[in-house]
Amino acid sequence: MKKTISMYFLSIATILLLLSACSSAEKETANPGNEENEHSFHAENGDLRELTASLETAPTFLNDKHEQIQMVYAAVGDYQDLLEYIPCYCGCKDSAAHKDNYDCFIYENKENGEVVWDDHGTRCGTCLDTAAESINLYNEGKSMKEIRQYIDEKYKEGYADPTSTPFPA
Repeated sequence: MKKTISMYFLSIATILLLLSACSSAEKETANPGNEENEHSFHAENGDLRELTASLETAPTFLNDKHEQIQMVYAAVGDYQDLLEYIPCYCGCKDSAAHKDNYDCFIYENKENGEVVWDDHGTRCGTCLDTAAESINLYNEGKSMKEIRQYIDEKYKEGYADPTSTPFPA
């Protein structure tokens, strides 16, 4: 299964490279009385967040997104231990107070198994590319340290300052 995911992420990387940074597209306006999904709300920075019962239940904000974006979101939960050591270089440290690449997709894992998803990653090629490449490299047998060094090197020039992410032990 992981080998299949790994091969799929290789093709994703090509498409995601076309997206260079977070989109400046307008965000949806908050609609607290939205009958379509009463579990969605907008964060102070405008990101849409949605509560689902578990990692296996995708947020509805993915319904109209490209299949490859949905695949990244589906995989992120299985790689929390990795992505919490991978910084993001899109500027979300300042705009969304993110601490690592995991935060670009999942805002909170609740003790009861519920998940608060964040739609930030749906609009950001840097976030998507970082997650997809990190997962792919991990599935190829690279260590967390090697992946972190690769990501830091790749994004050291021409991108925003990284999130304040601890280096893996």
